[in-house]
Formats: sequence, structure tokens, C-alpha cells
Amino acid sequence: MMTYVPELGILGVPYLMTSDAHVEAVAGGEIGKEIENLMLMDGAGFRCLAYFVRGPRDVTANKAIKTPEDIKGMIIRTPASTITVSTFESFGAKPTPMAFSEVFTSLQSGTIQGQENPLAMIKSGNFYEVQKYLCKTEHLRTWLYFAMAEQSYQALPADLQKIVSDSEVGKEMQAYEHELFLKDESELEDFLKSKGMTIVNDVDQAAFAKLADGAMQKLMAGEYKYLKPLYDKIKAVEPK
Repeated sequence: MMTYVPELGILGVPYLMTSDAHVEAVAGGEIGKEIENLMLMDGAGFRCLAYFVRGPRDVTANKAIKTPEDIKGMIIRTPASTITVSTFESFGAKPTPMAFSEVFTSLQSGTIQGQENPLAMIKSGNFYEVQKYLCKTEHLRTWLYFAMAEQSYQALPADLQKIVSDSEVGKEMQAYEHELFLKDESELEDFLKSKGMTIVNDVDQAAFAKLADGAMQKLMAGEYKYLKPLYDKIKAVEPK
């Protein structure tokens, strides 16, 4: 979505959102409306109907990672995102972007030593077969938008436009999806445990978050300065 609305890059900033409650307060509040307006009015032409909270991203490895010291020097696969790469460099790791389809064999061969993804992707990628530890870094909490092209919306008959744009309809869909999501997250962790993964819960997220903020401040002093207003607003939001 950054292709259409650069400000949506804010959804990929590690440790910006600190909890599920924080995500809900941001996405469901004034900042969420601001982002939705950008998507509709800023040349992208997307009408947001609902947002779906995504599971936090965690690091997997063949050793327990609890502090930035534990991750120093590790070759870790990340998406090809400047923000993500810079963040993991600030942790002392060696981030290595690669296609998701190559991650399993790269872990198996030792080309990379770890990776980071939500629980659903850790399961679908079968990473539990080649990684022993699921380290709850929870470094990225974000959401996805359920949206349609404004052009398509305007082409609908008036009665269907009313149904699609009815805020109660979107809220009902969003609430139902969230119920399914929470159930799935619990089942995913149980599944990964059953496959032999050790869950590392006592991760010093505050130490990682401090380094991530430092990395982001540097980026926002340069090419990502357009994210600074939203970054500061989100930091100031109090979870409900």
C-alpha cells in the first residue's frame, strides 16, 4: 500500500504499537480515520470498510533470544523493507532479505539462522521443522485493511452502496473476524508447542524497543521524515 500512500509505511514500524489494546486505540481512533482518509483522498482511491488486526511478528531461531545481546551477529531473514532492515541492524543482527519461498531451505542449510513472522506464517512455512525456539519479541503489531476501489463503490446501485458503507456492517464483520483471529492465535501457539518448539516469553521487549526507536529516529531525520507526524501521534496514544 505504500506504493499508493507512502504514509502507510507507518504500519510497518517495529515496536511502534506496544499491545493489542494500543493497536485498537490507534486503528479505531482518530489516527485510523486519518489514515483511511489518506487512502481514499490521496490519489489511492481505496474505501476502507473494516480493519483486521494481525498477529504480532516474532523471531524464531535455534537458540533462545531474550535480549539484543542474544541476537548480535545472527543472520536473520527479514522482508526487503528499509525500516525492518534498519531496525534489525540496530539490534546487532545481520538482516538478510529474501523471498518467503526460500526461507525454509535457507534455514535448513544454515544459510540463515533465524527469521521473523507472525505465528500463522511460522506454521504455514513449516519453520517448526528447522527452528527450535519461538521467541516472543512481538516486534511488530499492525493491522490490515478490508477495502474496495472507490471507483467500484461508486459504480454500485444506491441500495448496495448503503449496505457497503453502513458503518455497522463493517463493525459486525470486523468483530466476527477478530473473534476468529483470537481463537486462531491461541491454537497456533498450541500447535507450534506440539511440534516441539520452545516458547520464549521472557523477552526484554523494552530493550529491543529502545534500539528500534533510535533506528527509526535516524530514518525520520532523512528520507522517512514524512512519517514523523504519524509516528509521534501514535506514540502519544494511550491504549483503551
